[in-house]
Amino acid sequence: MPLHTSAIQPGESEFLTFPSRRSVVHSTKGIVASTQPLASQCGLEILRKGGNCADAAVAVAAGLNMTEPGSTGIGGDMFCLFYDAKTKKVHSLNGSGRGGKEWTLEGVRKDLGLKDGEYGQIPMDSVHAVTVPGAAAGWVDTVEKFGSGKVSMEEILEPAARLGEEGFPVSELMATWWGKSEALIRRASPNGAEMLKKDPKGKDGCRAPKVGEIMKNPTLANTFRLVGKQKKAGFYSGKVAEALVKVVQDLGGHLTLEDLKNHAEIGTEETEAISLKFKSQDLAKRHGEHMHDSSSQGVEVWEHPPNGQGIVALMALGIIEQLEQNGKIPKFTRKDHNSAAYLHVIVEALRISFADANWWVADPNVSSVPTKDLISPEYLAERAKIFDPKKASETSSHGSPAHNHSDTVYFAATDSAGNGISFINSNYGGFGTCIIPRGCGFTLQNRGANFVLQPPDHPNILAAGKRPYHTIIPALVTNVSDQSLHSVYGVMGGFMQPQGHVQVLLNQAVFGLTPQAALDAPRVCIGAGMPDAGDVFDKTVYLEEGISDEAVEGMRKLGHKVEVVKGEARGLFGRGQIIRWHVDPVESTGVWSAGSDPRADGAAVPQ
Repeated sequence: MPLHTSAIQPGESEFLTFPSRRSVVHSTKGIVASTQPLASQCGLEILRKGGNCADAAVAVAAGLNMTEPGSTGIGGDMFCLFYDAKTKKVHSLNGSGRGGKEWTLEGVRKDLGLKDGEYGQIPMDSVHAVTVPGAAAGWVDTVEKFGSGKVSMEEILEPAARLGEEGFPVSELMATWWGKSEALIRRASPNGAEMLKKDPKGKDGCRAPKVGEIMKNPTLANTFRLVGKQKKAGFYSGKVAEALVKVVQDLGGHLTLEDLKNHAEIGTEETEAISLKFKSQDLAKRHGEHMHDSSSQGVEVWEHPPNGQGIVALMALGIIEQLEQNGKIPKFTRKDHNSAAYLHVIVEALRISFADANWWVADPNVSSVPTKDLISPEYLAERAKIFDPKKASETSSHGSPAHNHSDTVYFAATDSAGNGISFINSNYGGFGTCIIPRGCGFTLQNRGANFVLQPPDHPNILAAGKRPYHTIIPALVTNVSDQSLHSVYGVMGGFMQPQGHVQVLLNQAVFGLTPQAALDAPRVCIGAGMPDAGDVFDKTVYLEEGISDEAVEGMRKLGHKVEVVKGEARGLFGRGQIIRWHVDPVESTGVWSAGSDPRADGAAVPQ
């Protein structure tokens, strides 16, 4: 007897309430935490073959491209932070691509029909939003720079390639996004069928796959095998590169084979990770949590530097610490968690930080970005003066530091040697532009939509060979006292990401929550995190279902425009993963403890 569809497809009310009961996952070896268990298995396979967490992360990235293409893929970009247990150093890679050399601001504005002085933006589904994909080079460079040397690129990409050839059952949330994106996939390029399920009864013989159905993507499997054998050359030259350039140019875009070749030659940029020491977080020990003894002296929070927006999280944390030090806010305890007073602080600190980032975050190789000044205690103390504990602020303008001038996948992996990697890979919005290079099985990102088209002196103004403001950000935390690893973590979701980083960190560091509880807790999001044209934020404060009615009303009394978000729309608040390190106090054995966001399809899986 066949199963009733309700056995695999959740009822509407059940789905919309995101039912969850998850425990922290522990392991003395390694853990992979991602939004898709099948992708996590790709990483575990590599760990079991002798690879380390960096090797496993690339396997997971490919597995996620196959199983969750509505969030990520080889046609997008990546960033990562790698913690080397031997040296206790944090390494940073920027795997974002650039605009084409034939791009001009005037040309793009003309193609979009913008008049002089008109602000305008590149539409998310426009071919002009396509920048050179940086993920493929990033995957190769991650393995070459941080990998174990015990597994080849072919071995690392093979588990995901098998999923594409043999097929995989589609998960709940991905099936929903696939169905909603089907029309755009069909009209974005002539090759939409490659990203749909073959079905004689479907329109033109194909359709979006449904929950639990088997989806195959042999063309993407072939792309993975080309990269496995030829590394960067398998993507940035030959058949894949030619198909990519052809579809972009056929649709009126300007990427060239030379653009792809240049990116392969330049490679992924090794950057210097930025950090902020956060000292107000010894409450976890006071709450009786048996975590690493070093954490009592504070933690150092690490982010990737601009052109990523990780600096927003550091600025917000720094502002909160300044407010506490100057007595403008109290030291919060557990009873204050998600209270109106606490949420008001979070919202205001983030609003100030985004106002700066919306102006200053750009490609530092092209524009002058005052990264160190933006996170200096002196500057953060000055910006903290804007905060009013009794009412919502009106600020939306950026400051001037002392210098002259949604969809993504986040995942984390750790290994038995004590290494950890925080990895993020993205198409930007959903399936990106939904433009598919013929015979390649992946969509092209729409990251170029983040370029500014007006005013001409904006640091993030569109220019040839330039990287745009990037929303995707991995995070990593070390203990101040001995530089040991505290955790690798992240929260995906466009401009929600730094907001999630701040809240999830404070959930653990101030309120003593476990990794899983820190992710389960309801969140706040300002203006959907999206700054609009004119450097002004939507003033709406979105509060997730589960925050108390008292806190909601308290926020309104403080002058905030509040909207409570329920059901499926809770995806607005991002999807995170945490893997945290601690030592068993009796056995003196290291233990990984992990949580995975209930707003996603995935789980933390131990080796």
